[in-house]
Amino acid sequence: MRAHVLRVVTGAGGVALMGVGATLLLDVRDLTDVLIWLGGAVLLHDALLAPLVLLVGLLVARGGARGPVRGALLVAGALTAVALPVLLRPGSPANSSVLPLDYALNWLLLLTSVAMVTALGLAVRGRGRGRRRPPS
Repeated sequence: MRAHVLRVVTGAGGVALMGVGATLLLDVRDLTDVLIWLGGAVLLHDALLAPLVLLVGLLVARGGARGPVRGALLVAGALTAVALPVLLRPGSPANSSVLPLDYALNWLLLLTSVAMVTALGLAVRGRGRGRRRPPS
């Protein structure tokens, strides 16, 4: 029951965020760059990100940890794909208000957060499984 509620809440949040994205697209005058970016994102995901995540997940994780590790790798890969243009941009922009944040540091903080949440989730999950075992 809880898993069903979680799926519905997560799905509703995703639909709401897609609505925000669609609203923001209404302000774009020329959709060519957006379509090129979306096509590149699909190619990056299908040709590189998904196979790499599956391979690393297969090599790294054993047993019940495989799913969460693959999920964490997928999130880390998506964060990297989104941050890549800013991370690869050489030097600082002419206008300091264009990219006012330290994107490399924030990207590393996000990757660290993903790793910590995954490790915590696996620890809680492993602890819960240890409690369910009947006494021998």
